[in-house]
Amino acid sequence: MTVQITASTGGIPHDKLMAVGLVGSVICLYLTYLNSATGTEVFSFFGGLAAVFALVWGTSTIKHLCSYGIGTGVPSAGMIAFGSGVIAMLLATRFDAMYLTPIMAVVFGAIVGGVCGFLANGVMRMNIPVMVRSLTEMAIIGAIVILGLTAVMAGGFGFDALSVKTVSILGILSTTSFGASLLGGCLIAVSFMLGGIALQHPFNACLGPGEKQDRTLTLAAECGFLSMIVVAVISFAFVSAFAAIISLVVAIAGWYYTFVKYIEYSKRDAYAWLDAKPILEPKGED
Repeated sequence: MTVQITASTGGIPHDKLMAVGLVGSVICLYLTYLNSATGTEVFSFFGGLAAVFALVWGTSTIKHLCSYGIGTGVPSAGMIAFGSGVIAMLLATRFDAMYLTPIMAVVFGAIVGGVCGFLANGVMRMNIPVMVRSLTEMAIIGAIVILGLTAVMAGGFGFDALSVKTVSILGILSTTSFGASLLGGCLIAVSFMLGGIALQHPFNACLGPGEKQDRTLTLAAECGFLSMIVVAVISFAFVSAFAAIISLVVAIAGWYYTFVKYIEYSKRDAYAWLDAKPILEPKGED
């Protein structure tokens, strides 16, 4: 028997957040294909926006799953999301030539996540009513986030773009190197950890009797933009400086806005929870 413990009431329904997160992230992933259409890399930042959409959706999914009394499982939920998501992401990159990578990431993510959910409930006997659905969603989210952060760094997410990097020698000769690529340089692991932490942190940080949906989701977006800042800096080694600067500016602007809103919501909720009036500063003598 599993008892549900509602983390908070009201707010935007989870199904609506899932629809917005899924559609928004897939659209942003497809907008990165403008790089191929225009022969540039300036649209790479859309990958970061896709990751933000997915992370906001994912935070709601974790909150939905962990309302069944498994709050201590928030970090592990983030890791299983990206452990299964990276499998779906790598499989999906094989369909880049047909412009199907974003859709196939969703399909493969649903398959891998559904299997994980079945094993958790059917084999491990965890018996969480929303386990299968939640792990399915989180595998899709993990695949989308890794795809998005990869697009920021590499300008695309085709398997060739991830595994081969052209290296110039003295400005005259050039050769290809696997070691200097995203996969060869283990930067896929950077995306994995940045996404995993960004997914598991918001609800873990806001969990408690005073948890409010707008504050939690704003922190999710802030963590997403913070992760985007890191990969935008890394992208200077892989894409043009102009494209990297655009991604960095978008990431910093998004992070600053969401950080300010999060502090505003935190002050609001802290004031409401304490049920106290602000302490007035003493006035000096005239």
